[in-house]
Amino acid sequence: MNNEFFSKRQSVYAKNGVVATSEGLASQAGLEILKKGGNAIDAAVATAAALTVVEPTSNGIGSDCFALVYFNDELHGMNSSGYSSKNINIEEVKKRGFDQMPTSGVVPITVPGTPKGWARLIEKFGTMSLLDVLTPAIKLASEGFIISETVGYYFERAMRVYKERHIGEEYNHFFKVFTKDGVSYKAGDFFKSEYHAETLREIGSTNSDSFYTGKLSKQIIRFMEKHNGFIDASDLAEFDCEFVKPISVNYKGYDICEIPPNGQGITALMALNLLKDEEFIKSDIETLHKQIEAIKIAFSDTLKYVTDPKFMKVNPKFLLSDEYVKLRKNDIKDTATKQEPIDYKKAGTVYLATADSDGNMVSFIQSNYMGFGSGIVIDETGIAMQNRGHTFSLDENHHNKLEARKRTFHTIIPGFIMKNGKALGPFGVMGGFMQPQGHLQVVMNMIDFNMDPQSALDSPRFRWDKGLEVSIESKFEKHVALKLVKKGHKVSVDFSDGGFGRGQIILKEKNGYKAGTETRCDGFIAYY
Repeated sequence: MNNEFFSKRQSVYAKNGVVATSEGLASQAGLEILKKGGNAIDAAVATAAALTVVEPTSNGIGSDCFALVYFNDELHGMNSSGYSSKNINIEEVKKRGFDQMPTSGVVPITVPGTPKGWARLIEKFGTMSLLDVLTPAIKLASEGFIISETVGYYFERAMRVYKERHIGEEYNHFFKVFTKDGVSYKAGDFFKSEYHAETLREIGSTNSDSFYTGKLSKQIIRFMEKHNGFIDASDLAEFDCEFVKPISVNYKGYDICEIPPNGQGITALMALNLLKDEEFIKSDIETLHKQIEAIKIAFSDTLKYVTDPKFMKVNPKFLLSDEYVKLRKNDIKDTATKQEPIDYKKAGTVYLATADSDGNMVSFIQSNYMGFGSGIVIDETGIAMQNRGHTFSLDENHHNKLEARKRTFHTIIPGFIMKNGKALGPFGVMGGFMQPQGHLQVVMNMIDFNMDPQSALDSPRFRWDKGLEVSIESKFEKHVALKLVKKGHKVSVDFSDGGFGRGQIILKEKNGYKAGTETRCDGFIAYY
């Protein structure tokens, strides 16, 4: 895989260990753990915890998380997405005046899976205690840090919206933690949170038990009872993450691996499967057209059928089968087609990748879903609660309809590449419904077009939004838009960096690792 695309940066080579994230301080937190003797799993959890501190605009302690872990020559999957409360249902939500799931407040909150996911990863694969692993994040929260450019931008953007929409006593602690007396933080400002530090200490010292059955759980429940939330003590106490077998498709000799539903990783695999028998030319209009049409088809079926696997009416194996390819491949036409639309929402997520000197590697992702999530921060804790329940449907006939103790359709997806049973490495592109589209593009960049990790990430991206609407980055040459229009696509050029995802890639090399990071944000690789 060569650097055939002009990149802003060069791929990084690392002999012993590497941590790739969207924020430099978080990468350094992971590297600190590696240098103290921790493995890639220890470093991943340390980095994830640090990201809740330095990038609260995308994730928090009240997030969900997923991981693909290559450990002792075997790939493992972990799903730590939380379920809905046993007390919630469509009728109860409609009684509160909603005709669809809201984006903020207590209603869309599902049980956060991240603290349990951290603990279980360390228990199963780690070498250090959870408290030791969380120490760099605790230090960042208690001593403070300077907000980076990208995070500062999202702070200011969020606050403009939140001040108008988040009116009510339940949002008071959010503004107490994440503003300076009501004024938004910005790039260059100093930020610290003792609440966050103390909560991380509590999670670390109790191996996350406090969050689900102890002191922190009691604080969460008091808040929920006070503000008429659905989550109760049993919802927290009975939750656990799940270790799952990864799903995969073979794309031109490479096994592309994802977490099975309830996540949308299957979307990327379905699209790759539709394209696996074709030859593509880099920057060719036919290549772009077929990528767009394949992702449309994959999304149309994903959004119809994918939910909590316990509630799915279609076997995921069928969606990845040759039979499915035969049924759907002919739907890729010479011109743009309308498939079942999706509503593109810019979402808050962090993705990271780690690797160590023993060959262990982690692809890890966690998210509050929409920026800060629900806008709910539990009093005196710094715990920003996710709004994952927003993706539930209130349509009784929808496969992903709201039901008690159900995991909703999930957008966050880690990826991993294998070849002939051996690990090549972790990859991921964060960003709502952009994620499987990003996975498709970076995988094809590396496999079809022989790009190295950094080039694969830097290469211009498209984003199918809905119907015939496609957004492309301004980095594309002008003629690309015109040719896509002639194909029937409704094309717009998006000059922002935030709408096309943010990715990381680490690949195993003969003498260590080769890694790339995202140039659309403050991407940073720490290595030694």
